[in-house]
Amino acid sequence: MAQKTKLRIKKGDLVQVITGAKQERGGDRGKQGKVLKVFPETNRVLVEGINRVTKHTKAGQSQRGTTTGGIEVVEASVHISNVAVVDPETKKPTRVGYRTETVERDGRERVVRIRVAKSSGKDL
Repeated sequence: MAQKTKLRIKKGDLVQVITGAKQERGGDRGKQGKVLKVFPETNRVLVEGINRVTKHTKAGQSQRGTTTGGIEVVEASVHISNVAVVDPETKKPTRVGYRTETVERDGRERVVRIRVAKSSGKDL
């Protein structure tokens, strides 16, 4: 079973593929995309435009009578260690750090963690 780790990548983040085959060899390394879904139980992420696979679906009919099925190209998940969050300032991959800040809401003080890019210090 996969070990569950603290995930630093969230849905909606802009990430870059940092491992795998280069683009000139048909791979995805260096490509950037938005995270569509995070699977924390398997430490995988679904990234827009990355790891596109061909899927064959069985032919059938919908209730309206139109035929369904055929060959579709869809995104498959990528392991979370193979992508890195993109720094909003430099547009290059960076590690994620945290900074704590005290915020007052409804008369109560609350400590919140804010994700920051390690390379530039900008909020993510």
